[in-house]
Formats: sequence, structure tokens, C-alpha cells
Amino acid sequence: MEEVTAAAAAFVGTHFLLSHPLRAPLVARTGERGFLLLYSLVAFATLGWLIFAYRAAPASPPLWPVGDGLWLGATVLMLVASILFMGSLIRNPALPDPGGAARPVPTPAGVLAITRHPMLWSFALWGVAHILVFPDPSNVVLCGAIVLLALVGAHLQDRKKRALQPDFWPEWQRRTSYVPFAAIASGRARPGRIGAHALGGGIVVWLVATWAHLPLVGWDAGIWRWVS
Repeated sequence: MEEVTAAAAAFVGTHFLLSHPLRAPLVARTGERGFLLLYSLVAFATLGWLIFAYRAAPASPPLWPVGDGLWLGATVLMLVASILFMGSLIRNPALPDPGGAARPVPTPAGVLAITRHPMLWSFALWGVAHILVFPDPSNVVLCGAIVLLALVGAHLQDRKKRALQPDFWPEWQRRTSYVPFAAIASGRARPGRIGAHALGGGIVVWLVATWAHLPLVGWDAGIWRWVS
């Protein structure tokens, strides 16, 4: 358990340090390619350590009982996470833009009207769902690290984007929200169609990913717990 915690802290901590306070000085010394190589090596090394520590951790009694109610909640969370993830892949200003051309600030639509960080919220919901139905202490640490990385990372991404895109990101922030549905609730964004790519793609990802739990880890997940 101690090693899982240490590995999780190293994985999350090095990501934040390299992505934000250490990025500029390291890029100045090593160049962009050198920095990307260093970042990748550190990320793979700490992730590998975390996976190794997690697999080596002995099984522990669950922290709480898990019944159909928690499984149903986790199943719904995973469906929402899948829809947010698929929707985040289309017309998302947070994604890298190699061209970097100036562009007008769009009206938020689809999952971007829900939150300007749909991908990172999908990772956070994935972590919460897996904590709910698998409350092994090591798994709570692992998934908690993913939740922390996603939600704090979204906040830090806003700060970095404001500095890099001062003519775009502040207005995009004004029109959208970090917290899901906050912009809609305040009238800054309007609910609308999610889009076939997000809804249809999310359902497919959700069905396939939950079905794959049985052959990969040996237990049913999602709706397959009730229909298999």
C-alpha cells in the first residue's frame, strides 16, 4: 500500500511539475523535442512503477460493501464519461492546434456546453466509478490519483491556456464552465444536441469497454452484470 501511494504521488507530482513550473526552463535548455523526450520518459517510468506497485499490492478487505445500487451508479457514470470523452474529440479548443491560427471564439455546443473540459471530466468520472465498485485500498489510491490528475490538471490547463491564448481563452472561459452544467445553470451556455458522434460513439465505447471487463479481469461490469 505504501509503495502504491508513493508511486501515485510520483506519477501525479512529476506530471504537474513538468507540465507547468518546470516546462519553460526545461524547454529553454533542451528544446521542445528534448523536453518531450524527457517528459515521456518520466511519465512512462512513473506510470510503470505505479502499475507494478498496484499489481504487487496484496488484496485487502473492501472499504465498504458493494451492491447493485453502487453498480448501477457506476454504470451510469461510465456511460456519461464515455459520451463526454467521445464528444471531446470534435471541435474542442483545448486539443493541440499545430497550426495555431487565430480563430473566433465559438458558441459552446454539445458536451462543450456542459463543460469546457469534457475529456478530463471523463477521466475523473472513470476514476470515481471504479472507486465505487472496487473499494480496495490500493485501487482507491490508484483511481484517486487519476481523479486528482484530471481535475487539478483541468484547472492548471485553464491557467496555461490564458497565458498562451489571451485573445481566445478568457472569453472561452466566460462562455463555458469548469464544473459540469454550471454555465448552463447561469445562462452563459445553452443546452442543445449532444451530437451523434458523442452520443452514438459514447454508447459504443461504453458497451465494448464494460463487456471487456469479463475476459480481461474476470468479472462482469455495466449492463452485462444483468443481461449476461
